[in-house]
Amino acid sequence: MNKKKAIIVIVSILAGLALLVVLFVGAITGFIFYTIGNSEAAQTAKAFLQQNEKLKRDIGEVRDFGTFVTGKINTQNADGDATIGLKVIGAKQTVSASVQMVYQYNQSWRVTGASYVNAAGKTVELIDKYESEPEQGIEPETEAEK
Repeated sequence: MNKKKAIIVIVSILAGLALLVVLFVGAITGFIFYTIGNSEAAQTAKAFLQQNEKLKRDIGEVRDFGTFVTGKINTQNADGDATIGLKVIGAKQTVSASVQMVYQYNQSWRVTGASYVNAAGKTVELIDKYESEPEQGIEPETEAEK
C-alpha cells in the first residue's frame, strides 16, 4: 500500500468515527428535548399559557407551540422545581415564553412565575406577584390561614 492510499484509509476511518460521535451526541440531545417536551411540567406550562388571558390579549389565541421545549426540571424525593422555555405561536404573533413551576409532596406542578419576550424585546410578566389567582397555580389564603 502506498502512502496516498494509507492517508485515504486513515482519513476515512477518522471521518467515520467523527460521524458516529455526531450521531451519538445528536441522539442524546434529541432524547433530552423529547423528555423535557413531553414531561408533566411542560404540559402544565403549555396549559397555563393557553389559558392566560394577558398572553391571549397580546398575541391572540394560542394556536401552537414550537417544536423544541427547553429548560430544566429538578426533582428530589417528593419536591421539585422546573423552568420551561418554549415558543408560543399566537394568532397575531409568536413569542418566546418562560414558565417557572414547583411541586411539593408529589402533587401536581404549580406555576409560580411566567413571562414572555414581546416584539420590542421587553420581558412581560404574566403573573402579578402581588395578586393570587387560583387559575395560575397560586393557592388563595383561606380565612383559617390568615
